[in-house]
Formats: sequence, C-alpha cells, structure tokens
Amino acid sequence: MSLNRRELLLGGALVVGGGMVLPFGSSAATGTASFLAPANTPKPFTTKLVPGPQLRGRVVNGLLEDGKTVGNYRLFTVIEKMAQANIVPGLKTPVYGYAYIDDDGVERPVRVPGPTIDVDRTDTANAGLPVKVRVINQLPATHPQWGHEFNTSMHLHGSASLPQYDGYADDVTEPGQYKDYWYPNFQDARTLWYHDHGVHHTAKNAYGGLAAQYHLHDKVQERDLPKGAHDIGLTISDAMFAADGKLAWDEHEHSGLWGDVILVNGQPWPYLEVTKRVYRFRILNASIARSLRLYLSDNSEFAIVGTDGGLMPAPARVREYKHAGAERYELLIDFSKYAAGTVVNLMNRSNKNNIDYDNTNKVMQFRVVGTPPVNLVGNTMTPRLFTADIMKVAVSESKRTRVFELDHDDVTNIFQINHRTWEDVRQSGYSEVLTGTSTPQIGDVEIWEFQNKSGGWYHPLHIHLVDFRVLSRNGQAARPYENGPKDVVYIGEDEIVRLLIKFTGAPGFKGGKYMVHCHNLPHEDSDMMQQYAVGTVPNDWDYNGVFCAAPKPIPDAALTAANGLGNVETFGDGTLV
Repeated sequence: MSLNRRELLLGGALVVGGGMVLPFGSSAATGTASFLAPANTPKPFTTKLVPGPQLRGRVVNGLLEDGKTVGNYRLFTVIEKMAQANIVPGLKTPVYGYAYIDDDGVERPVRVPGPTIDVDRTDTANAGLPVKVRVINQLPATHPQWGHEFNTSMHLHGSASLPQYDGYADDVTEPGQYKDYWYPNFQDARTLWYHDHGVHHTAKNAYGGLAAQYHLHDKVQERDLPKGAHDIGLTISDAMFAADGKLAWDEHEHSGLWGDVILVNGQPWPYLEVTKRVYRFRILNASIARSLRLYLSDNSEFAIVGTDGGLMPAPARVREYKHAGAERYELLIDFSKYAAGTVVNLMNRSNKNNIDYDNTNKVMQFRVVGTPPVNLVGNTMTPRLFTADIMKVAVSESKRTRVFELDHDDVTNIFQINHRTWEDVRQSGYSEVLTGTSTPQIGDVEIWEFQNKSGGWYHPLHIHLVDFRVLSRNGQAARPYENGPKDVVYIGEDEIVRLLIKFTGAPGFKGGKYMVHCHNLPHEDSDMMQQYAVGTVPNDWDYNGVFCAAPKPIPDAALTAANGLGNVETFGDGTLV
C-alpha cells in the first residue's frame, strides 16, 4: 500500500530542541522545542499575570468621509512596530506588535498581545457610535528574521465589516503607510479580536505579535455577568524560542507550528490571584496551529456562557471542552467554593494533531486569596443570557445546501477548499467564488456542509462576515458548549460538519466578497483560503477588481496633509493620531 505525504509525516520523527525525538502528530508529552539554556527557560506559575491596557477611545465629531458628514465616532490608533519583549528569563525577544495612542492621547509602547479595544454599543451618552481604527505600519520593510515584505492587513475577527474594512488578504498596507478601518458595532455583545491578515504571511505576522482582543458590550445582554476587574480577557498562544531568545519557526511542511511554551497574555504560564466569587474569562486561542482541551486541575465544573458571536441561550456546564485556534469561549468559574490559599490550575489535555511537550499540559494558575468581596455584582453561575438571532432561525428556512470539501494535495503539499486555492482566486482576477453563480442574497438562510477529506488533519474553519450555528458532526448533534453563535468551527479529522448561516450585514449592507479559510494559519498561508460572494457586488471595485471603493493606504508622511481623507485628528499637544 502506498503512503501519502500525511501518512509519511505521521510515521516519521521530529528532532526537537531538547534532543528528543517525537513522532509527528503525537499528543504524548515529552521534551522541548526551544533551544533555550536552563537559566533562560521559563518555569510554570512563577510570573504574576499583568492585566493589559483597555482602550475606550476618544469621541471625535465632524469628520468628512467621501464628502459626507459621518458625525460622532470613536477613534483608536494602533501603530505596528518592532520592539523587544521580556518573555523568557534573561533574554530579549524581538516582537512585531501594536503600539497605541492611549485615551489621554499619549503614545504607548508595543504590547504583545496588543491593547484591548473596549466598546459599549449601549453607551447612553454615545449610543451606536461607529469606531474608526487607524492602523499605521511602521514595521521594517522586510521581516528581519524571515525576510518577507512586511505588508499588513488588519482583520477585526467577528465583525460584520464592509468588504473594504474587513482585512481582505490582498488589501495590504505597506511599511510607511496607514489605513483607516471603520467598524459598525451594531452586533450583539461578543468577544472579537483583531489580527493581521496579510496574504501568505498571516501566520508569521500573528505569531510575532500582531493580535489583540476587542470587546463589544451590551448592558442588557450582559446584565448578570461579572464586570470590571472580574471580567478578564485571556489570550492563549504557544511559542518556541531560539537560544538567543528570538522566536523560532518550524511549521512542519506547512502543517502547523507547535511551541513548547504556553503564553497567556504574552506571559509564560502565569498565575492570577482571584477572590472568592464568580469570574468571567474571555478565552481566545490565538495559537497559530495548536488546539486546546481545557479543564481545571480539580476536575470541577465550570460554565460556558459565550461563543465566538456572543452569548449562548443558556449556560453549558462542562468539565472540559475543545478549543481550536481563533475560537473564543467565555467561561464562568466560581472560586467562592475554595478556601483562601487554594491553588487551581487551568490545564490542557490536548487533542489529535498537536505536538506536545513537557509543559504544554499546563496553561495558568489561579490562587484564591482573601474573603468574599462586598460587591457581588454578576456573582452567579446561572445568569440570564441572550438568544442570538442565528439561534432562532429554523432549519426549514434554508433555501439551499452547499457542500464543500477540505482537501490536501499530497504532491504539492498545498491545502485546498474544493480542490482550489487562494492562488487560483488571484489568477482569476479575484472573480472566482465558492458560491458560483447562485450567490446568496441578503437575508438568505443556507446550510453549508464541510467534508474534511484532507487526509487526517483537523481544520478550524472561519467564515468572514457571518455568524452561524453548528447543526451536526457526522450526523450527531453539536457539542453542548457550541450551542451559541459561531464564526469558527472545529472540523475534526475526517468529520462532516453542517452549519446554518443567515447572510446579514450592517444596516445598508448590499453585498460583497468575503474570505473562507482554515485558521490553522500555516494551512491558510499554504493555501487553504477561498472567497464567497453575498448580495450584490458593487460596480465600483478597485484594486484589481477586489475591493469596494475606499481610501487606499497612503504614506505615513501624508498624515500631515491627508487630502481626500477628511480632517486629520490631533490631540491637544499636536500629536498626530
């Protein structure tokens, strides 16, 4: 019997940094991937978790955009830069992340992950304000380690953005340019994230630091949930390091990168002090390939109350759950049942198609301190939640079922959707779409079935623009903790997964083209991405027939004379934003 490339890889071996030999595809924990000396190797649960910055933005009014008065909006500015980070003991790690202008107008240095953008769509003083995020690319012309052109395209993952602001892979901003992205913020409360989506280099750019959370709040939908210091975003990723502290890279013939150091908010295996009450954790798996299977070290129950697209109709009580790359799950953990001084670890049992090492079974530690707090707002494991629109749609409303195959070319080692690649889209002049001539219209409901025929890999599949509902896996009901609005779905090895989708957008949305891709980012970059069309594609496309008319990225220097972009915002000290 002949073996395909996947079978050969599974039967082969990987020589890892510690000199150990590990079968590829195994989940047995052994060895290390990094080349760090013992003195430079971080130890689990020795670093205290430091909360990252949360930005509320600045209300700006009177901007003229394309000759029209937009009115009030919230302005955020992030600046893509190279910096040095303290991640492993005694060494500096070059990172490529987001510096930012804080809410007082002061430029702050690069954070990895970047600052959390915090928006309340039910803010009584400024209800329904759109958001503008100005992204300034001040990265080197080429990546100092990996040599690719350092072009970027920011995607707000989970937002029903217009096509020209969605972070389309070929809509890149070059070093020395900036682009303004507009976000409508009309959707239900949810945990989104923004990350780079530059064509063919998304994996390396996101791995290097271009990623951060974005929280969209709704006072009514979140009325019973923990708030403030008890509502915490946790961005989990993994990394491997060279002996000098630089990030190392090994994507195992495009199949994925699996590091031996688990990072939470950029810190290796941190600990967090918690008081005796219920906490809400917004967990984003920002690993570029690794999937997780999370549980608590005492095997106690916790409640999942939110998925990618917002809150679930009711909490799902679980002891563990699978969490693929790019998925967001919101957890409630009740620490009131523990005595002060108790230590509980967030652990990882892993899944197929990961490479695991000595400490990749650990994520972070919770240390229970003090007495129950006086302020117990949101201190319940049975909150009133919210039923998103997609969860109310009946399967009988579907107009059609479309079937797509996820596959792999064993000769070229390229990942594909329906035997087609992103390069095929580019060669078509960006006219090729998965949906063919029967384009779904605004308001249509469809069933999309994905058949994983890629030879043993799993794929976290992301569909831009829409929320969907997971209907089934291999004919069986979706997992209870998936019973909420989703935009990424874990499609396991050889699985057939069916999704129910309603194609909607922001008020006034008429249509466009959006990407569908695997969020194992080496798969996406090599070349598992396609696009689909929805509604009426506008006639005023530019950029080789791809993008709706919008201001092109322009030179950073032109910020002082941005003719055609409207007013240039400045703060009181004259600092340009």
